[in-house]
Amino acid sequence: MKKILFHLAIGLLLFSSCQSKPDKVKKEVPFVQKETKKETPLKTEASLKQILLKPEVPILCYHRIRNILASDGPNMKTYSVTPADFAQQMKALADNGYHTILPAQLNEYLLHDGKLPSKPVMITFDDTREEHFNIGAAEMNKYGFKGVFFIMTISINRPKYMTIDQIKNLSDSGNVIGAHSWDHHMVTKYVGEDWNVQLTKPKKKLEEIIGKPVNDFAYPDGIWNQAAIPEIKKSGYKHAFILSTKRDSLEPLYTIRRIIVAGTWSPTGFLKAMQSSFNK
Repeated sequence: MKKILFHLAIGLLLFSSCQSKPDKVKKEVPFVQKETKKETPLKTEASLKQILLKPEVPILCYHRIRNILASDGPNMKTYSVTPADFAQQMKALADNGYHTILPAQLNEYLLHDGKLPSKPVMITFDDTREEHFNIGAAEMNKYGFKGVFFIMTISINRPKYMTIDQIKNLSDSGNVIGAHSWDHHMVTKYVGEDWNVQLTKPKKKLEEIIGKPVNDFAYPDGIWNQAAIPEIKKSGYKHAFILSTKRDSLEPLYTIRRIIVAGTWSPTGFLKAMQSSFNK
């Protein structure tokens, strides 16, 4: 009897163990490796010595594109290039393998050893003249050239000067818009509020027109002094352009050289003048 009871008890234990629920299987949490953000290394800027040792890029400056009259004085003849001569000069650049660059490319070349196209050249225009849009830009477009147009804001929308729409069109087409002061007063004459009127306000007005930063300033008459450079920097400009005088060894980005294209140059003379002036 005891044996029967013993076997019965064992059977009940085995039966109850079979009916018990199995332990829940723990779900494995997949291992997700966090992506580490790659930090872009800061670019090393060239020293002043390195900047000054780089070959200069030829930069041309145009003022008037108009037929020269018999009554024109020496200055007007120097500052004026006929439409026919301008067309020949653009063709000469294209035929000789030149490629236009803009200030941002020049900055990258000078500061970070950025690559430039073969035979780089920069084409600039001062004073907001309507012919810069109607003749200058139209002729450059034939060769895929882009330029830099320095605007006196006092002249916008005046007769024979560019309109707001034309300035916006130039910017939208890939050209660069720069400031050329409010009313062409030389920076060496500025005092007090002049810095705001001639530098800060024109920059802001042009930025409102084109919807982009304006980083470039051309000194009226190409005349500058050391006192102007901190004010130009303070106003937010990255570059300032002079004419054919020597650039400053301490501020080469704020004394970028250009040459005025004279109305008396032939296409051949134009190329020779450009090459000799910047063959450094």
